[in-house]
Amino acid sequence: MKDEEWKELEELMEKHHVDEGVRKYIRECVKFHTFPAAGLLLGVFMVDLALEKLGAKPGDKLYAVSESPKCLPDAAQVILHTTYGNHRLRVINTGRFSVTLNRFAQGNSAPGVRVFVDVDKVKAYPTLYAWYTNDPNYKGGVDGGDLLDDIMTAGRRVLSFEHVNVRFEPKEKWTSVKCPSCGEMVPGNTLSKGVCRACGNMAYYDRAG
Repeated sequence: MKDEEWKELEELMEKHHVDEGVRKYIRECVKFHTFPAAGLLLGVFMVDLALEKLGAKPGDKLYAVSESPKCLPDAAQVILHTTYGNHRLRVINTGRFSVTLNRFAQGNSAPGVRVFVDVDKVKAYPTLYAWYTNDPNYKGGVDGGDLLDDIMTAGRRVLSFEHVNVRFEPKEKWTSVKCPSCGEMVPGNTLSKGVCRACGNMAYYDRAG
């Protein structure tokens, strides 16, 4: 972001007396995401609330599930260091804007806290409500001034939470095999119809030349 854009963001946080800890999260997340998207800022407040209700803090070994692939995973990655690469972030695209946090646990479930945007609470913030409900009359984009102002005004007030038991699959043992189609090594339990997924129904490219 440009210096002027950072200045505007800082002024907005100051205007709404955003907690200094949350401001730090917002700065880090915006730097990572490259701009202050509405979903990202909501995500910061959501992760912050989930941490509080779980009795946890950044630096603890936590696991996260984002129910949206849009913006929200970045808040979890930056604040909690739960990433796809370290196997502590799952994105399960239910269509809902929600994040769930839990600690490490043995077995196939763990107690956690799920935080979600409560649409009934959002109604008190007209611009945010129009954006969140995808109102065709809303034309302000994902980082419009009025929208970000509503989010900073609202903070946690548009969120609800619940205690849940998070289900997960224990790690599965596997052996490495060569795909008979491409010749590359893959886990044997990922073969589909005798070939690796990239040679099957997950092919995403065509060879050039």
